[in-house]
Amino acid sequence: MIISFCFCVFAVLINKVCLQITVEAVIDGSVVLPCSSTQHDRKLQDINVHWRHNNREIVYDIISGKDSVELQVQRYKSRAKTFPDAYLRGNFSLELINLQHADAGKYTCLISHSSEHSSVKLIVNESTTENETKSPKTEYGTKSADQGNEEAEQDATSSSLLWVYIGVPALLIALIACLIVIYRKKIKAAIFSPVTTEDKQQRQE
Repeated sequence: MIISFCFCVFAVLINKVCLQITVEAVIDGSVVLPCSSTQHDRKLQDINVHWRHNNREIVYDIISGKDSVELQVQRYKSRAKTFPDAYLRGNFSLELINLQHADAGKYTCLISHSSEHSSVKLIVNESTTENETKSPKTEYGTKSADQGNEEAEQDATSSSLLWVYIGVPALLIALIACLIVIYRKKIKAAIFSPVTTEDKQQRQE
C-alpha cells in the first residue's frame, strides 16, 4: 500500500483543518483510510463521524460513539469497519476489505461538532500477480517483448520503403523537368540565333 500525503491548512476566519491523502491498494486486498482529530478531550457520546464515498454513498457512521450501519450502502456490508478502541484518541480510520474497482474514488470523513474533516482519494490497481500472469500471454491482448520488437522493426522497414516509393518518383520528375527546361532553351537558341545573324548581315549591306 502506497500513501502520499498532501496537507492543507486553512486558518483565515475559521479554524478548519483539511487533510488530503492519496492511497493506493490492489484489487481483492484491503486498505485503511486514515481519519483523525486533534481534539482528544471529548466524551464518547459526543463523537459523531460520517464516512462518505464520492459525497453520495453512505459508507460508515459513528453516532454518539457507537457504530451505526443501518443506512450503510449494501455493498459495504461486512466490508467496512472502524476501530472503536481508538475513538477517544481521535482515531476514526476506516478499513475496507475485498477491494473492487468500484471502491475507487474520493472518501470524506466528516467529524460532527468540529471544523475538521479529511479527504482520501483511493486508487485500486490490479494485483501484481495478475499482471505478471497476463503479461506473457497474447490471447488476452498483452504482447510479449519479442513481438513488440518484431512489430517495431516491421514499422521501421515499412517507413523506409514508403520514403523510397515517394522519394524516387519525385526525384525522377524533378530531373525530367530540368531536362525539359534545358532542352527548350537549346531549341530557342538554335531557332533565333540564325535569324539574328542574317538580320545583322542585311543591315550591314
